[in-house]
Amino acid sequence: MHTDRSGLVAALDIGGTKIAGALVDERGRLVVRAQRPTPAREDAATVMGAVAQVLEELARAAEWPRVLAVGIGSAGPVDASRGTVSPVNVPGWRAFPLVAAVCERAGGLPVVLVGDGVAMTAAEHWQGAARGRANALCMVVSTGVGGGLVLNGRLHTGPTGNAGHIGHISVDLDGDPCPCGARGCVERIASGPNIARRALDTGWRPDPGGDQSAAAVAAAARAGDAAARASFERAAQALAAGIAATATLVEIEVAVIGGGVAGAGDVLFAPLRERLRDYATLSFASGVEVLPARLGSDAGLVGAAAAAAQELGLWAPPTAG
Repeated sequence: MHTDRSGLVAALDIGGTKIAGALVDERGRLVVRAQRPTPAREDAATVMGAVAQVLEELARAAEWPRVLAVGIGSAGPVDASRGTVSPVNVPGWRAFPLVAAVCERAGGLPVVLVGDGVAMTAAEHWQGAARGRANALCMVVSTGVGGGLVLNGRLHTGPTGNAGHIGHISVDLDGDPCPCGARGCVERIASGPNIARRALDTGWRPDPGGDQSAAAVAAAARAGDAAARASFERAAQALAAGIAATATLVEIEVAVIGGGVAGAGDVLFAPLRERLRDYATLSFASGVEVLPARLGSDAGLVGAAAAAAQELGLWAPPTAG
């Protein structure tokens, strides 16, 4: 175990819109930042070129000699066992050897890869709403629905770095087909685009030429629109069923929800907590607390660093007692 708590972790948060980077210290502070747009429609080398630019900018910082490792949180699917990524929203990367490419450009430093939902979970357990909890599910509800698990006080990544991917638990056995190939997945019901789609299909009408996002549906629900409210209630039901299934399987104490859809506040959280009582009925599952995430847009970077610190035994974030 590395005992130099003055060391830093270089973190990368790779998504379909942006590639963010930071040098993160042992208290979770981002001491240097860098960012580039993701050239998501370009070929593999061009996308990697943007990642390399972020790393190069970080490496020019005076603090770079203190870096002990690189942590990556990437849109998925990822395969940490092989060091590859195949983000759905970056078609040029299919089984792309990201860990090897980053290791080469980072001077041979150790590199740890996890999915973006797992990175968010690591961040919320270390610095956010799941801090001090031994068993937690953390979720990102946005364009998609992802997640991760903390079990017995430690981040549980699974062999490929995807454990806790609650978005693809089926909660409606005869439901709509999901792009993943299954039916009735949580993501197919509760993601932002699907909330908006369902609201439009059932009678919600935005202002002419207006916003058709889940945020606009949430505003309409707060204003009393029945179709908008019903769409959020359906999303809440799907999330409740997925959380209850997880609680029954691994006995979580808390479910933390972040991402753009969580910004709806009580429009989402009130029916979610109510419906959770319908599904989490066994004594050991019924006490699950539902909380909003705290770390916002920096969660991916903080979590990528935390995941690397835990796996490599650096300045590992404190575990829950």
